[in-house]
Amino acid sequence: MATNHQISTRIKAATGVDIAMCYQCGKCTAGCVLAGDMDYPSSMIMRMLQTNDEENYRKIISSEAIWLCQNCENCIGRCPKEVDIPKVMDYLRADSVKNKCVSPKAKPILSFYQSFLGAVKTSGRLSEVFMTIGFKLRTLRLWQDINLVPSMLAKGKLKFIPESIKGKRNLKNIFKSTNNK
Repeated sequence: MATNHQISTRIKAATGVDIAMCYQCGKCTAGCVLAGDMDYPSSMIMRMLQTNDEENYRKIISSEAIWLCQNCENCIGRCPKEVDIPKVMDYLRADSVKNKCVSPKAKPILSFYQSFLGAVKTSGRLSEVFMTIGFKLRTLRLWQDINLVPSMLAKGKLKFIPESIKGKRNLKNIFKSTNNK
């Protein structure tokens, strides 16, 4: 994990985002539809990162806020300095997983993300069935929404055999290059 004076340096090296550019105007938080649900809104996260304090950093990567961010980019659009907060949030999420400090409230979000990527890795396209199975197994929500399956099958909404793409080797290389092996 980052150490005191290295937090902002590591973020900039990994993302190209200079968090020192944020001057705390609060427009990012004002434009975020999920700010009210976050334990730390985006402007507070930026300020906590700017302190280069290890305890603050640990709070951030253990927070639910970094997982609630939808990367909608409203914050960038509103930011007078165009600070790329979604890119920082991606970095923080990866560091949260790496350091095994994902917020317990955010574990279903992480499970969904992992299930989604797993389904795409299989065939190169999203398979709702494989994604759902992966999510259900990761969260143990095995029977949730089971009553919807017959209707979805009858309407042709669920396909048990996903379509596949050509060039799966290229897909594997993409996942390998992004450390999503």
